[in-house]
Amino acid sequence: MSDFVTTSRGDRVAYDHRGSGPALIFIAGAGPYRAIDPVTTATAEAAAEQGISTIVYDRLGRGESPVDDRIDLQRELAVIEALIGVAGGSAVLCGHSSGCSIALAAAAAGLPVDGLVLWEAPLGPQDGGAREWADEVDRRLTAGDLEGAQLYYMKDMPAEFLDGVRNSPMWAGIVAQAPSLRADGESLAWAESAPLAELFAGIRVPVEVLMGEETYPVMLVAADAIVDAIPGSTQKRMPGANHSWEPTPMATELAAFVTAAQ
Repeated sequence: MSDFVTTSRGDRVAYDHRGSGPALIFIAGAGPYRAIDPVTTATAEAAAEQGISTIVYDRLGRGESPVDDRIDLQRELAVIEALIGVAGGSAVLCGHSSGCSIALAAAAAGLPVDGLVLWEAPLGPQDGGAREWADEVDRRLTAGDLEGAQLYYMKDMPAEFLDGVRNSPMWAGIVAQAPSLRADGESLAWAESAPLAELFAGIRVPVEVLMGEETYPVMLVAADAIVDAIPGSTQKRMPGANHSWEPTPMATELAAFVTAAQ
């Protein structure tokens, strides 16, 4: 059964809290929520058995965290702040895909973050077009074209991946939660708005950038850029493919990182 927390913005957010000890909060990228993301749940369960506590939540506008009005990045950061409170006052954040840019924004904003684990952060170069792309997604959402917004958000994904998603039984549900994409788009646009060293200047906690053994070239370029921008950060290849990790080795890696970050 889900637990719930209310943020400073009045949003009611559903989450699962497992284990005890130093805390880890998983931040999903564009699309996933607990009911359709067994990989993250399995990882959180396995990590919680290794001496840490884990929180997996439904981002705003997804699953059991519905909202009626506009979702933006600041509203998402309020969710993370509330969950850090649930965790005991500080936590490591594990971002997946655009969840990485949200995690980075949370740390840069000064939330009590103990460390960051970033799985395949899709950050582009400065002024690489993310602002224009995010604005077009927003325009389509404002016009009520949820499917058009979802497709435009995914326009640069490999064709075979996009075709698979569109033909899956989950597509209608994915489209219905398209308004949650605004926060992802805003975070990625923020990450292109200035040199990374400037944007991340306030991040002085342990940072580990992870990529799957099979990944896309853009992820490798972004990993190098993040490591170059944050002193002391590291990167590592892990078992995983198609933008997803393998739960068992990932859980072990996360538990070790969280324990060391305390």
